[in-house]
Amino acid sequence: MFPSFIAEYFGTMILIFLGCGVGAAVSLEKSYAKGAGWFVIAAGWAFAVMCGIFVSKALGGPGSLNPVGPFVDIVQNKGTWSENLGMIAAQFLGAFTGSILVWLHYLPHWSATPDAATKLGVFCNAPAIRSPLANLLSEILATFVLVFVTSAMGKFKVVPLDPIFVGIVVWAIGLSLGGTTGYAINPARDLAPRFAHAVLPINGKGGSDWSYAWIPVVGPLIGGLIGAILFAYLM
Repeated sequence: MFPSFIAEYFGTMILIFLGCGVGAAVSLEKSYAKGAGWFVIAAGWAFAVMCGIFVSKALGGPGSLNPVGPFVDIVQNKGTWSENLGMIAAQFLGAFTGSILVWLHYLPHWSATPDAATKLGVFCNAPAIRSPLANLLSEILATFVLVFVTSAMGKFKVVPLDPIFVGIVVWAIGLSLGGTTGYAINPARDLAPRFAHAVLPINGKGGSDWSYAWIPVVGPLIGGLIGAILFAYLM
């Protein structure tokens, strides 16, 4: 379990540092990238996924970076409980650490940004139109695409290029499906940074919108499970 724990910790740390980092770059005042737009955000998250997977795999991990993977393995009785739960813990801890790094990197920009919602948006997701059932469905469908397509990619046996192709899938999801909820598609990606937002000393940050927090957790778990089961059935 230990090598996978370390690998997933650092891989997810890089994922969130770069992913939430692009959100900060595009959103916070006095950033050179402010206002760069959705295409830059989608690309930044895609490259963040790619970099995180490279790090995890180089350190001997699976490159999951997403609790959906170990959760599906537990449901399908793959691997051991200790290994899967260890990876989930590593992913949440890595995501929390990556969030702290984003806060440190953009330290003077928080005070320069007056809008609390903008600051929260750097760390976690918020729906474009708040409608819990519709928002949940968006997260289910987007994560279904992630798991279903990456499962199909696994049949091609192009392991050295996997991080690049997974990044492209995430990019496609962001461009096509991300406009409704911000496409968390990963419980650790939203929940751990949201907790970091709650505890970090960010001036004028406002609340952490905990009433929405369950959707980016439950939606990806449901969507990922459906995607994995359906692909296994079709195969």
